[in-house]
Amino acid sequence: MSTKTLMSVEEYLHTSFDGADREYLDGEVVERNMGNDSHSAVQVEFAFRFRLQRDRTGLHVRTELRHRVSESRFRIPDVAVFEGAPGKQVPSDPPLVAIEILSPDDRVGYILPKLEEYRQWGVRHIWLADPENRHFFTFGDAGLHQVNEFSLPGHGIVLTLADIFAEK
Repeated sequence: MSTKTLMSVEEYLHTSFDGADREYLDGEVVERNMGNDSHSAVQVEFAFRFRLQRDRTGLHVRTELRHRVSESRFRIPDVAVFEGAPGKQVPSDPPLVAIEILSPDDRVGYILPKLEEYRQWGVRHIWLADPENRHFFTFGDAGLHQVNEFSLPGHGIVLTLADIFAEK
């Protein structure tokens, strides 16, 4: 269940929250859905696979890092991948990849606007993983599309369903 609290940007940036970090959307602090074991396992798998390739690719992976997408909006992708180190404690430049992992309580009405915000901000690769149904989706100008793998051809990265969902 999402709860909202009003506060300033400065207060938000200096607040630690119990449990999962909160997003900040135009003055409102918005609680994110808590992931379950499947969500956590998939998040770790993405981070692990990108971390293994860092020396070869120069890609840096971060989990649950606050991103300033505008002056009054902060989003927290489950996984973000940068070309090089992010450079700031709270990056304001879009990552190369933003990955969202569905939690059992996530609804399309919540996740699609977030993916669209990433797209408008300039994230080049927006990926959505569904651990419960073992599906991958990409999001772009034409909306959401189911795919069998995620790839970054310029970096020699290909992640298949079996790579990410192998533990289940």
